[in-house]
Amino acid sequence: MTPPDVQGLEQLELAVLDDTASLASALRRCLMLGGYAHHEELRDWALKELQGYQASDELPSYRKLPAALEVTVDLNLPGQIVRGNTRRISTHMLPQHARDRGIGESAPIRQGVRELEVIAARGNGAVRLSPPGAAEYVIQMTEQQHAEGNEAADITSLHWDVSVAGIQGVLDHIRTRLTQFVAEVRATMPPGQQNPNPGQIDSAAQQALNITGGNGSTFHIVAPNAKAERGGTASANINEPAAATPQPWWHRSSVIWGAVAALGTIAGVIATVVVK
Repeated sequence: MTPPDVQGLEQLELAVLDDTASLASALRRCLMLGGYAHHEELRDWALKELQGYQASDELPSYRKLPAALEVTVDLNLPGQIVRGNTRRISTHMLPQHARDRGIGESAPIRQGVRELEVIAARGNGAVRLSPPGAAEYVIQMTEQQHAEGNEAADITSLHWDVSVAGIQGVLDHIRTRLTQFVAEVRATMPPGQQNPNPGQIDSAAQQALNITGGNGSTFHIVAPNAKAERGGTASANINEPAAATPQPWWHRSSVIWGAVAALGTIAGVIATVVVK
């Protein structure tokens, strides 16, 4: 028996080709198309992109952005309190528990696309993403530096510095994958066919999104990392090898006094987005 046709491809095609249309709207149409085709894995992928990925979910590679680790420090100096000085750190300066959890210079972007679209609309700049457990690590790092004799410095924040351009790259990547999916579906449809059938949807999902259908099956989305640069503030040290015996920056008193001299260059407040 010939499988029934499914509907919604034309609406999805219009949505992905309109750069002014919300990507969330296109994903909702993809969700509906997956419903028409009874394709559970396609619906699952679209729903995760809409609602965001949980900590237990496998994160697609294009949602992992290279990002520098930073701490924000308050300095309690004689006669004054200097607040909000930001310093870049390496992974070797994190508490051991944080390193054991895999926290490094790669930021997981787990938010749903609508939230990412709001961030991307800010234009140039950066957004701070806090790793899970950041509050605990901040306390541990502050206690360690106090134990080393640097009682003047209190760490108040641990975060990734992620460029807004990188967030825009993630959204563009998702839109491109959806466009490729539509193109793959169209390529399987013979002349005169108005709507694809479930088999054509499944084939296109495998080709464009590496999503395999079938009851109880899992799916993986493999794609290149989205990369973007931000003028003058790119993280040049992300892939450099670490020294054999690195010392935390707060062990060097010159850094604290250098932070005071750098106050004139501290940027304005950047909205914080907490990754749970």
